[in-house]
Amino acid sequence: MKTWVSEFILLGLSSDWGTQVSLFVLFLAMYLVTIVGNALILLLIRLDSRLHTPMYFFLSVLSLVDLCYSSSIVPQMLAHLLSVQKSIPFYSCLIQLSTSLALAASEFLLLGAMAYDRYVVVCYPLHYTVIMHGGLCLGLAVGCLGAGFMNSLLETVITFRLPLCHSVMNHFACETLAVLRLACVDISFNKVMVAISGFLVIMLPFFLVLFSYGRIVAAILHIHSAQGRSKAFGTCASHLLVVSMCFGAAIFTYLGPRSAYSVEGEKMVALFYAVVAPMLNPLIYSLRNKEVMAALSKLLDKFRDKG
Repeated sequence: MKTWVSEFILLGLSSDWGTQVSLFVLFLAMYLVTIVGNALILLLIRLDSRLHTPMYFFLSVLSLVDLCYSSSIVPQMLAHLLSVQKSIPFYSCLIQLSTSLALAASEFLLLGAMAYDRYVVVCYPLHYTVIMHGGLCLGLAVGCLGAGFMNSLLETVITFRLPLCHSVMNHFACETLAVLRLACVDISFNKVMVAISGFLVIMLPFFLVLFSYGRIVAAILHIHSAQGRSKAFGTCASHLLVVSMCFGAAIFTYLGPRSAYSVEGEKMVALFYAVVAPMLNPLIYSLRNKEVMAALSKLLDKFRDKG
């Protein structure tokens, strides 16, 4: 029977109070690391002129997207871990779903753009600054964000136009597949649209990444010196690690086989994107990057001198 849903009840990650408190402490610590790490990346890129390159421009946009994405989900999840009534108003749920969808799609598209940037720097090093000029970098970033928000708008509209018969959602946040399970009607069309959306914002950038790194590997194999090969690979290692982590989890969630255990699997993957990935990305890009570490050392030296 169709009813008007004014709010949703989220079942969350656990019903055990002790487990919820433990998860609250863990996720709060990880969220604080996420905020500090991504904010520090943004600050270093802004202050150090050596980092004013296309690679770090895309990294700054990625850090901003990670910061916003995590903040669209984690604060509410933390509040619910300490709450008896885990409810969210209908329109708050709609805003959360549309925002997280837009930012997640933008991140995948940005990773594709960053792979293209790495392809150009390895395969066309002498023409890199000409090809990856400021206008192109800005256009790619705006295009990725715009495409992400357009994809989110479409998916949000076709999801919330459905009549909903239930208000209890087996999730810790408003997520497309979790909302679809509350519908009173056949959702075959929505499943097809989710698959199409997943192909456009996940698989197309993934194919671009595969193409870029295929060409990069071929170019590296043609470099005669071991030092040259090591340097060329070093420019791509951090990005390749982040790409493997992000695309692997997304392909499992949206394009993998459905099973009776998929609901819990979806929650774990959503948790990975909301909490783990935004925390790891700045750590991967900073700890494996000599230029970022040099910029951090320079900033710390300035504070010591002032002290």
